[in-house]
Amino acid sequence: MRKNIVDILKGKFLINEDAFKNWKFIIFLSLLALIMISSAHSADKKVHKIAQINNEVKELRSEFVAVRSNLMKIKMESKVVNQLEKKGLKPSENPPFKIVIKSKTPQ
Repeated sequence: MRKNIVDILKGKFLINEDAFKNWKFIIFLSLLALIMISSAHSADKKVHKIAQINNEVKELRSEFVAVRSNLMKIKMESKVVNQLEKKGLKPSENPPFKIVIKSKTPQ
């Protein structure tokens, strides 16, 4: 048992007659490890990209809410009246009325 462990530590399994099988397996494991590492890096990049996009969405949403509330303030009747008074227009003192035209031809 001890001899087997010492042989593995010395690397004798890489230089004996069946070494070609061992080398194929080692190369396969190395390629598999490289694929796993690249996959992990790709996943990390995607996670960072998602976090960045989520931050942009939050910023745009808060900007949208601020602009919408500002628009609601601007659209208030008192603000519109103040802006029009600066230009010389005043609200009508008489309420609007409906004009009804009666046709002469019966239908």
